[in-house]
Amino acid sequence: MRKSDAPLHVKYLQTMVECLCMLGKVAAAGAIICQRLRPTIHELITTKIKAQAGRVNGPRSRLGHAALPTVTGFNYLKGRLDRQLPNQKGQNGVSVSGALLAASPVSHVMSPAGTAQIAAKELLDCILDSVVRLFENHVIVGELLESKSSQQGNLNTPKAMAADVSWSHDSDASNDTGGYTIGFSLTVLQSECQQLICEILRATPEAASADAAVQTARLANKGPSKDKKDGSEDGLTFAFRFTDASASIPNQGADLIRQGWRRGQNVLQEGYGTGAVLPEQGIYLAASVYRPVLQFTDKVASMLPQKFSQLGNDGLLSFTENFVKDHFLPTMFVDYRKSVQQAISSPAAFRPRANATASYTPSIEKGRPVLQGLLAIDFLAKEVLGWAQAMPKFAGDLINYVQTFLERTYERCRTSYMEAVLEKQSYMLIGRHDIDNLLRLDPASSCLPNSLDQRIGEPDASDAESTEVETELSDALLNLRPIKQENLIRDDSKLILLASLSDSLEYVADSIERLGKSSSKAYDHGEENGTQKPMHHKRTSSAVPKDLASFAEEYRKLAIDCLKVLRIEMQLETIFHMQEMTKREYLDDQDAEEPDDFVISLTSQITRRDEEMIPFVADVKRNYIFGGICGIAANLSIKALAEMKSINLFGVQQICRNSIALEQALAAISSIDSEVVQMRLDRVRTYYELLNMPVEALVAFISEHQHLFTATEYKNLLKVQVPGREISDDAHDRLREIFPN
Repeated sequence: MRKSDAPLHVKYLQTMVECLCMLGKVAAAGAIICQRLRPTIHELITTKIKAQAGRVNGPRSRLGHAALPTVTGFNYLKGRLDRQLPNQKGQNGVSVSGALLAASPVSHVMSPAGTAQIAAKELLDCILDSVVRLFENHVIVGELLESKSSQQGNLNTPKAMAADVSWSHDSDASNDTGGYTIGFSLTVLQSECQQLICEILRATPEAASADAAVQTARLANKGPSKDKKDGSEDGLTFAFRFTDASASIPNQGADLIRQGWRRGQNVLQEGYGTGAVLPEQGIYLAASVYRPVLQFTDKVASMLPQKFSQLGNDGLLSFTENFVKDHFLPTMFVDYRKSVQQAISSPAAFRPRANATASYTPSIEKGRPVLQGLLAIDFLAKEVLGWAQAMPKFAGDLINYVQTFLERTYERCRTSYMEAVLEKQSYMLIGRHDIDNLLRLDPASSCLPNSLDQRIGEPDASDAESTEVETELSDALLNLRPIKQENLIRDDSKLILLASLSDSLEYVADSIERLGKSSSKAYDHGEENGTQKPMHHKRTSSAVPKDLASFAEEYRKLAIDCLKVLRIEMQLETIFHMQEMTKREYLDDQDAEEPDDFVISLTSQITRRDEEMIPFVADVKRNYIFGGICGIAANLSIKALAEMKSINLFGVQQICRNSIALEQALAAISSIDSEVVQMRLDRVRTYYELLNMPVEALVAFISEHQHLFTATEYKNLLKVQVPGREISDDAHDRLREIFPN
């Protein structure tokens, strides 16, 4: 670039170097830059931090708190977020947001989207941007000094200042410039920035990375060539710490540099004051540090001359990535694993919420009663994947963490499920292949969560197909009679748990699917960067993650199993009560005016369980749970006639009264179609009222309505003994003519 075409600051630098050359002070100038570079960078960083602290604490001063001690950035940021979070209270008086925040191992300001992360990123962006602009000047000066020194072979400069330090690839050129090169400048810049990051992360250089000093020394292209034997390499822990020696000192320059180098390891590193604007829990700020460092490395690499291009590939970025891999990720895994364990093992984790809302709501914000343990796991999974989005290169590791947590949580959910259903008949039935197939084909199953490996019945199936499936399933269950009480889930709290567990599992499954889509984007972005920029983003440890959708599928399967158990359980409970019909003689001599005791017990149980489940499952799911009662009760009532020896008119009225009581109980369930219930139980009443007809009229009815009931059901009407009714052989003959088979 010609001087006339250069920007003003470049013209100034070019003029300065030309003057130094004319004065023969190139080496002296290079030595001064070497001495003053680190203090200059340190001052630049502290100035930026003080300015940021002034902006953070300024509002408090304007609010009349000037006399108070300066508040730390942590307290200020925490206060800001506290005002932003809604103070939502659950029905049991516990803040839902507070419970979720308590589940996290980090404070809300330190979460992936917390204000502390934002503040740290903004601060580091500002500082590194200034460092990049400063390095731009050093690139210009370094190239000019090297160019001028090569043109003048014999400069009158005190070369002893740098005789023992060789920073560049060409030691002669380094000596001609007083030890100053672009490589030296970059190394000092990155070393100072590394110490800043160590302070932000609250990590000592030794704790942060055992080989950080070696990495920095390699960037400087070897150590001091002549004095390496005298132990000068011991100072690498605090690399490139120079004294503020005066440039007028002639030949003692190299000695002073070496003495200052050695002192560096024994003198406490001066801090930068980041505590004024950032919280103390520093290791989780690694997520905010990573991207600014990545961008800084890319900018620096684009500015370096070709001969120094490899220097931009390591250093600060390698240190940051090693810190994330060796310290941040293991710490995060341990912290979140502990939080997950606490969330799923607490006594309240799988306890349906007390005093739940009167009706179900699908919105968490409005009170959807997701189990506390699963709600906490969902929150923690989202938080971990939030770190993955902040650091795409490590998305694979973080997704693996989430999978581990989800797998452990699933095992806990499975345990809770098994505690409720173990050795119960409903659980064993849904495991039978024939019952499972019928449940899948049942059109009522169309309301179930869509499981990829299950063929759920279509809601628009024909009435004939629906009736056939329902009848086949009903017959299979009725063949299990007698149902024993000990094989049923008599504890209502376990049924409520299954209902709540099903809804909670479905909520988490839906959330996992959404998280899987977003995390796959982050993972793909990391892989894409690894392909396009191998020198900066090369993957070293993250394996291809298992699709989170498979975990969502496992959760959804268990949610479906909970609903299936509840549906079968209510049908078995109905059979258990209604099977008393076959043990009772319906030969009363007067009208009882009340339903049978077993019907009263059944209807009260249905009403009670429905009311208890209202807050925990959606109406469509409650319809599935209780919707099988009507069909099984109607089928059993009609089949029961075959097991009765006799029945009188009062008995017919009693059975009709039983069906009316059952109809009223089922119609009271808001999620159930009362018209369907009425139609099916009307069929029961019609069937038994046929017993009140004379035989001739009954046979005439059968001939006109052959398809209203089956041949067996019609034959049972003639087989049962009804006082005062005589069945002639002619009636049986006519029935055989109507149903020849």
